[in-house]
Amino acid sequence: MKLTTTEMGGLTTRVVDALDGEPALAVILCHGFGAPGTDLIPLGQMMLQASSKLAGAARFYFPEGPLDLSSMGMWGSRAWWEIDIEALNQAMAEGGFRERARDDRPEGMLEARKKVMKLVEEVKEQTGLPNSRIALGGFSQGSMITIDVAFQLDENPGALVAWSGTLLNEKEWRERGKVHAGMKVLQSHGRQDSLLSFAWAEDLRDVLTETGAEVEFIPFDGPHTIPPAGVERAIALLEGVLE
Repeated sequence: MKLTTTEMGGLTTRVVDALDGEPALAVILCHGFGAPGTDLIPLGQMMLQASSKLAGAARFYFPEGPLDLSSMGMWGSRAWWEIDIEALNQAMAEGGFRERARDDRPEGMLEARKKVMKLVEEVKEQTGLPNSRIALGGFSQGSMITIDVAFQLDENPGALVAWSGTLLNEKEWRERGKVHAGMKVLQSHGRQDSLLSFAWAEDLRDVLTETGAEVEFIPFDGPHTIPPAGVERAIALLEGVLE
């Protein structure tokens, strides 16, 4: 299995595959807030090892968030946009969640969107693949940016994976959803998630469903993480793109 580092869309990007030629499927996975850019690489490698179908056809891309959080004392950590850490810590100390608006579009989200969209275009140019053979996904903040990007594309991606995400930018997502009916989405969320409310995940599921997406929702008893079922069903979804 090969691991290379390159620059795509203005983002440091790790590329993983076991191929001799070009892929039949490109998978772009974005990490969460505060994680290093390499965070999801082991997960991608595990998915390739678990599926001979993916190993023979898929190339995984792991872009690094544009923001360096070292100035906050989080050495080696990256983000797609900043969050209010003080408000988050206070809410967790009180056993609650940060206040949020369903239609909130965080400062920096548009800039991150442009970079990931440019990465998608470069992947398409590099591989010759159409949108229908490009899958997007991520964990937490990484899932939010890839949902946002998926809605901006001129046609549906092959698949969208949202592990532990939440609803943002609702008005625009609903508007863009009108031209994205049938988008295949896998969403998972823990009932004991102390960072992003399970109820917010249900809001996201409902909005995606109401815009016409085909959503497989996986609730689980656990915290802010990716459950084994979320990985297993993601593999099945990606294998389905190749059929």
